[in-house]
Amino acid sequence: MDTDANGPARGVVVVGAGPTGLLLAGDLAEAGVPVTVLEKRPHRISNLSRAFAVHARTLEQLDARGLADELEAAGQPLTRLGFFGRLSIDLSGLPSRYHHVLVIPQYEVERVLERRAMEAGAAFRYETEVTGLTQDADGVTVLASRPDGRTERLRAAYAVGTDGMRSTVRRAVGLPFPGHSVIRSVVLADVLLAEKPPSLLTANAVGDAFAFLAPFGDGYYRVIGWHRRHDVPDDAPVDLAEIKEITRLALGRDYGMHDARWMSRFHSDERQAPSYRVGRVFLAGDAAHVHTPAGGQGMNTGLQDAANLSWKLAAVLNGQASPALLDTYQSERHPVGRAVLRSSGGIIRLAMAKHPWSLAAREALATLLSLAPPLRHKVTAQITGLGYRYPAPRGAHPLTGRRAPDIALARNTRLYEALRGGHFVLITPGRYEGARPANLTAAEWRSGRRTTLLVRPDGYVAWASDDADPGETERAVREHVGAAV
Repeated sequence: MDTDANGPARGVVVVGAGPTGLLLAGDLAEAGVPVTVLEKRPHRISNLSRAFAVHARTLEQLDARGLADELEAAGQPLTRLGFFGRLSIDLSGLPSRYHHVLVIPQYEVERVLERRAMEAGAAFRYETEVTGLTQDADGVTVLASRPDGRTERLRAAYAVGTDGMRSTVRRAVGLPFPGHSVIRSVVLADVLLAEKPPSLLTANAVGDAFAFLAPFGDGYYRVIGWHRRHDVPDDAPVDLAEIKEITRLALGRDYGMHDARWMSRFHSDERQAPSYRVGRVFLAGDAAHVHTPAGGQGMNTGLQDAANLSWKLAAVLNGQASPALLDTYQSERHPVGRAVLRSSGGIIRLAMAKHPWSLAAREALATLLSLAPPLRHKVTAQITGLGYRYPAPRGAHPLTGRRAPDIALARNTRLYEALRGGHFVLITPGRYEGARPANLTAAEWRSGRRTTLLVRPDGYVAWASDDADPGETERAVREHVGAAV
């Protein structure tokens, strides 16, 4: 990374070493892009995160990086999601290699992502806080306070803020963060239980209270609880008696909670930046959008942001694409963030229902989802991340912009293994004889299907044709992938 504040630079500064920043840094480093991660916390993997769910689409993205199997071995699969007591969604029929949600603490995800980024050559500077950021036509200059108190200037072609809800990067570029608090005085604790809960994830809402239990895997459980009639500031003391009482009200018992190793209180907001990009500066993850933890979509949405942005930055910086490609980050990911705000907000509002009309609406929704498979499938696809589609040009093939499933390929491989190089993957009925850019992997259908697919590095279809001739396919490769090197 160039520490000279004058002149152009090639690399990327990533601010924030949470899951979003770690995946982004690893992708960039593996693509040969110089990347420096700045993190104000000391170098340790914290167990204080609230995320416990890795959904199917995120597992596919991790599979494309060779990380899914390790996390699958460390976590526990859950094939059914429960909401509001009698409403549940069966995940066993998901059209994915991962027909479940993986229950695993966020710190395990961070651990493998950090290791990958370090092995790929990403530079990490912990206990380093960003104090200023400016940009010009040639690059971005980041000012950072080092552990010894000195100020360092880092020069990069682009900067990405993955530094959370109170993002310094977002403030530095003058972006507002409109929204509001949805729920206040939510209590958190890590506890031991005398009795094992009946299910892997235990959650329910009754009357004025709701509670959630999830295992860490080390004997401790994370409990999240809320009581409508106990609305106090975030800094109000929390004790185990309060947490046990909320849990008993919501779940019917407290499972013998004891020996809390950590307790806290927080509030949950719904906010989204109007733009995820200002010039050479981008936002991703909680810096761009925050919402309630309902549905477990937060960390997953941030990781999807990173997967979308990383290959585009790498393509531009490696001279394989025009800078105009970076504009698609906003058009593709901002609508997804907005949709997640709506879905997670809808879930939490139904969980908090207290008036007869809202309780009746919740019951009606549960009935409708149980009786209407298409609606249930749509909701499931949104929560798991499998159902999102990116905008496609007018007249494009129906598959363009859609997530590509894990297609079986010739020579006993599959798509998400082929994506592990961070390249585009071209899937053709027969051998492709055209020009091959350095960032293209050519493959053939194992099934003998006649469709030609060009799959982006993030696993979405860039272009497709049912009857492409060799010239048309090669033109599509040149347009989307770049010239042969």
